[in-house]
Amino acid sequence: MKLDYKKTFILGLGFFSASIVWPIYNNYVPIMLEEYIESAALIGAIMTIDNLFAVIFQPLFGSLSDKTNTRFGRRMPYLLIGVPLAAIFCFLIPSAASLASLMTFVIMMNFSMSIYRAPTVALMPDVTPSPLRSKANGIINFMGGLAAVIAYGVGGFLYKSNHAYPFYMASVVMVVALILLYSFIKEPKAVQLEEEEKIHQKDVSKNRSLIFMLFAIFFWFTGFNAVETFFSLYGQYILNIDAGDASILLTSFSLAFLAFAIPAGFIASKLGRKKTILLGIIGALVVFIPLIFIRNQLMICILLVIGGIFWACININSYPMVVEMAPKGGMGTYTGYYYFFSSCAAIVSPILFGWIKDMVGSYEPLFLYACVAFVLAFICMLCVHHGDISKEEMEEEKIKTIAENM
Repeated sequence: MKLDYKKTFILGLGFFSASIVWPIYNNYVPIMLEEYIESAALIGAIMTIDNLFAVIFQPLFGSLSDKTNTRFGRRMPYLLIGVPLAAIFCFLIPSAASLASLMTFVIMMNFSMSIYRAPTVALMPDVTPSPLRSKANGIINFMGGLAAVIAYGVGGFLYKSNHAYPFYMASVVMVVALILLYSFIKEPKAVQLEEEEKIHQKDVSKNRSLIFMLFAIFFWFTGFNAVETFFSLYGQYILNIDAGDASILLTSFSLAFLAFAIPAGFIASKLGRKKTILLGIIGALVVFIPLIFIRNQLMICILLVIGGIFWACININSYPMVVEMAPKGGMGTYTGYYYFFSSCAAIVSPILFGWIKDMVGSYEPLFLYACVAFVLAFICMLCVHHGDISKEEMEEEKIKTIAENM
């Protein structure tokens, strides 16, 4: 079996279009809110709307897409509704003339994004054979990382010319991505979703593995989100560097993840997904433990680059493991589970570490906190016994694919 790279890169455009929005949204919407709101805490609360909506609506629309059966497919109707709406409200955000209109556009854009995010991601396992999903997810995440780089780079340049231009760029990218997805991606025929009771009766062990897998996802995103959120303050108060230098240091982590996203999928195809994730967690711990003590910027940069490589091993292979455990016709629902737990971590972790910082009076425990979270993720992963793919299953999938193409 060979991965259809053209189809996979086109699939990645859906993730690309969503990923180009969030850096622009996170960078510039707080500046707009500050014109009307003095409280930083209230601005921060407003900026968590995307994660709250991800927890509430993405599992809902992912599950609904499993049960949808139209001439446009199961997932595509949600893209055809959500993407144009998200593009319109993103386009309108910089034109807001009052707090009420700005909040309306922000809330509606976040809701519209929630409509199509899980169905878009579920398209990948729908059209990609099981053994190739880690490779495909690597490409899709590479596309998402590339979108973030473009959003920061090109978006920053456009923002200097006109504050509205980055939002216009994101809106155009979303519409173009939708046109390409609709034109080139043909969904497989709808399959009937198995009843929840039958799933539970059929394989209790698989359900147990799913629970541990989802908690592993929660814990490693708990560690990652704390570092991502507080590293600039850690740099300022612990490393004695300014926020700009801290941002550059953390960018080395993100760039390493981007560079290793595709190779991480290929490694999993050789070692297996679970082994690759466990290797990634061990590697992340090997990096984060020294960071508890090291204060030298060059050493920190080197370790963060290595950490980004191991983070790719974890992040690229977790979603394919979750959907591997999905019942027939349940890819959207299980995609929703994945985003529910990862989004919960994004909500809980900054609050939890913020509380710890207030208790100890320092940002110094940041990497210790991350290490504890990754250890918990490692323990959970040891209890996961499904979601990988055996050599026998790879051969069966190969024979099945050949037969379908004859």
